[in-house]
Amino acid sequence: MKKIGFIGLGIMGKPMAKNLIKAGYLLVVYDIIPALADELKVLGAEVALSPKDLVEKCETIITMLPNGPEVKEVIIGANGILEASGTGGIIIDMSSISPIVSKEMHEACKKKGVRFMDAPVSGGEPKAIDGTLAIMVGCDKDIFEKYGPILKVMGGSVVRTGEIGSGNVTKLANQIIVALNIAAVSEAFTLATKAGVDPEQIFNAIKGGLAGSTVMNAKVPLILDRNFKPGFKIDLHIKDLANALDTAHSIGVPVPLSSAIMEIMQALHIDGKGQNDHGGIVQFYEKLAKIEVKK
Repeated sequence: MKKIGFIGLGIMGKPMAKNLIKAGYLLVVYDIIPALADELKVLGAEVALSPKDLVEKCETIITMLPNGPEVKEVIIGANGILEASGTGGIIIDMSSISPIVSKEMHEACKKKGVRFMDAPVSGGEPKAIDGTLAIMVGCDKDIFEKYGPILKVMGGSVVRTGEIGSGNVTKLANQIIVALNIAAVSEAFTLATKAGVDPEQIFNAIKGGLAGSTVMNAKVPLILDRNFKPGFKIDLHIKDLANALDTAHSIGVPVPLSSAIMEIMQALHIDGKGQNDHGGIVQFYEKLAKIEVKK
């Protein structure tokens, strides 16, 4: 079995890499913070010294990085993937970045004879751990058919949404919907709590109706327990919304609701809550209403 390279072992990347190892794949891993690779080394992964070192050991490379600048640094920077790549390899970028950057990286890879796929994910840490992420893929059909089985180890839903960049366009749409859903839940449950009604009973009453959603089911129990341990940080959602706003403005699409939730998240960041889970959006409303949504 050929080795797979995996670059980026953070909150999402590490459990995704673990699932590949559990499925029997041989991994070569790299992270800018060397200690993050220790746990995977114990599981049998080989640790590379740089992206260039990693690509010399394998042709299939997965990247799971914070944003576009990091993706560009790893792919086209000094000691990056393309500095050492021969023809015939593939980069599967699972980072959530601007589709514009995805297309730039695709063009850079094409010049070196390397294939490229943008395959961002949704589901946060819990779904990364249990291998049920939603994976949105942009690439040629033949690439999707060839590498889809690898993605299915990490995802419960793996859908090709179109050509290069379409995966990240889909992810931006996803992040807009998730952010606004959390904001709506936060606003509604703050209102209910201030009105003197038990928020847990409201949740039980409405979760099976039209207002119910995967977002509400996932976030309300955590809010009620005052658990804002990050599955997906507010600061990371700010990054995704910034990409969404930039993309929308570049193609002439007004996004007033996305702009509003971006400002709410920016306020939370300034208030020192950027490392909280994005369910912590409720704290913006709670501060204004002088109330806590809890059991």
